[in-house]
Amino acid sequence: MTNKHRVLFVQQEITPYLPDTPMGLIGRNLPQATQEHGKEIRIFMPRYGHINERRNQLHEVIRLSGMNLIINDTDHPLIIKVASIQKARMQIYFIDNDDFFTKRKYTVYDHNGKFCEDNDDRTVFFNRGVIETVRKLNWSPDIIHCSGWMTALMPIFIKRAFKDNPLFNESKIIYSIYDDSFKELLKSGFEKKVKLPGMTAKDLKYYKEPSYVNLTKAAIDYSDGIIIGSEQIDPTIADYVKSCNKPVLEYQGPDQYAEAYNAFYDTILSN
Repeated sequence: MTNKHRVLFVQQEITPYLPDTPMGLIGRNLPQATQEHGKEIRIFMPRYGHINERRNQLHEVIRLSGMNLIINDTDHPLIIKVASIQKARMQIYFIDNDDFFTKRKYTVYDHNGKFCEDNDDRTVFFNRGVIETVRKLNWSPDIIHCSGWMTALMPIFIKRAFKDNPLFNESKIIYSIYDDSFKELLKSGFEKKVKLPGMTAKDLKYYKEPSYVNLTKAAIDYSDGIIIGSEQIDPTIADYVKSCNKPVLEYQGPDQYAEAYNAFYDTILSN
């Protein structure tokens, strides 16, 4: 009897913790379908401050919390919370920090519609927080499926900084691209915040001008497979995907994606 394949979902949005969006609905329903296809799953998302902890019954996991992540020479406490979707027998892990998430009653745009100035730190913290928590869980994923630009650093972290780590050295990365582009640039100096041991100047080239397009190009470069998650995506990215010479799953409608994504996982695992 073979062991179950393990899929780590790293999500920017999940319903019902945020208002329904196509990305959030896939974030909710795809892991359940994947579990029903016989795979073992873990799910992570940011604990945005407007997620109601009481209503959604979030609670801190003390054994996983308590670490500090250093970003740009500053310590940031990592807090891990968890909630359950009982009818699906799924747990959701939330990456939390008072300054980056708890105190903000919004996602990546503030109440005035302004792009958060520290979204650069927030995305570094989130992606590194997922990796460190998975290490504490001692759980080795076969597939890491990342959805949304907030997860765009996961591919380079896994393929470069953690390429020799026994938990991740055989993990395959799939990156889902959505219509979640932003026009702003993350702060200059972003490449210094991203850099971890094992990463070279060549690896960091896209982060010198940290736009949505460049973050996504880097995520594509360090992924093993690409999924088009929205009917329409940034045209520059659409062209780049066509030229990337990687397995690509084109957009799938609401009734088809669960089967198609799981077949795509199996294809990537067999390569």
